[in-house]
Amino acid sequence: MLSAAAERRAAEGLRPSPLTVRGLRKRYGDNEVVAGIDLTLAAGECFTLLGPNGAGKTTTLRCALGLSAPSAGELGLCGLPVPARAREARMRVGIVPQQDSLDPDFTCAENLVVYGRYFGIPEAVIAERIPRLLAFAGLEGKRDARIQSLSGGMKRRLTLARALVNDPELLVLDEPTTGLDPQARHLIWDRLKQLIRSGTTVLLTTHFMDEAERLADRLAILDAGRILTQGSPREVIAAHIEPQVVEVFGEWNGGGAAAWAAAHAAGLARRFEVSGETAFCYVDDAAPLIAHLAGQPDLRYLHRPANLEDVFLKLTGRELRD
Repeated sequence: MLSAAAERRAAEGLRPSPLTVRGLRKRYGDNEVVAGIDLTLAAGECFTLLGPNGAGKTTTLRCALGLSAPSAGELGLCGLPVPARAREARMRVGIVPQQDSLDPDFTCAENLVVYGRYFGIPEAVIAERIPRLLAFAGLEGKRDARIQSLSGGMKRRLTLARALVNDPELLVLDEPTTGLDPQARHLIWDRLKQLIRSGTTVLLTTHFMDEAERLADRLAILDAGRILTQGSPREVIAAHIEPQVVEVFGEWNGGGAAAWAAAHAAGLARRFEVSGETAFCYVDDAAPLIAHLAGQPDLRYLHRPANLEDVFLKLTGRELRD
C-alpha cells in the first residue's frame, strides 16, 4: 500500500530526515533522565529505540514530539524546529501510544472520522480513506462495530489505522505489541513492514528483541539516558557479542549449572554468565563445549546463534528494573 505521501515524496525526490536530535538533555530537578543524545533518522527507514525501564526512551520521544521541553539540545521534526513549531510538525506525524485511547462511544469508522478532524482533514477525504485504513488493519467487517466488542488485537490494529489517517511522514510507535498474542503481533509486524516498504519512516520503541531484529533497519540501545550503541541489528550483534551461545542447565555433581560453570566454563568459552539456573556460554566455536557436554548426561544445553537480547543484557545488565 503506497501512501499518497510516499508517492508525493518519491515524485519530488525530496527525502529530508524526519527526525534529528542533537545533544538532547532533559532534567527533572537534579535527575538527568536524558544525558546528551544524538539521533538522525533516514527517510523511509525503521529506527528502533531499545532500553530497560527508566532508560530515557519515552522522555526522548516526548521531547522529539514537542510534548516535553528539552533542557538542552536541538530537535527537528519533519523539517521543523521543536519545540518552537512542534504543533505544526505533529500534523505530519502519526502516533501509536503505549495505551489505546479509542473512544468507546464510537464505532471503528467514527473513531477514524473524529481523529481525522483533529488534523483539519475534510470529512469527504476521511470518508474516502476509511475503507483503505480498515482493510489495512484487517478490520473490513468491523466498520460499524463498537470498541467494546473488539479484541485487544483488533483495538491495537485500529489504533495503528487511526495513526495513519493523516497520511503521516513519520509514524511513532511506543511498544505497539505489548500484551498481544503471537497471531496479533505477527499481523502488526506484517502491516508495519508494508508501511516501511511504502516509504513511511517508522520510529519504534519495544521491549521485544525479536521485534526489533525483524523490523529495524537501525537501532539504538539506551541506558541511563545515554546511547550505548547504535547500528543495524547485525552490526550491533557482531560488534558486541560472540557469534554463538550455549545455554547450559540441569544437575552436575549435586549442584547445578552454576557449579559446572565455575569448574569448566572458563576453559571452554570465551566468556560466560550465570543467571538463575542457567549458564550462558559465549563462544566462537561451540564444538569443543558441546563435545564436553556430551559426557555430562545430567546437564542439558541449547546451542543457538547470538541475538540482540544477548547484546542488550550484556550492555544493560541482567538486574531487574522497576
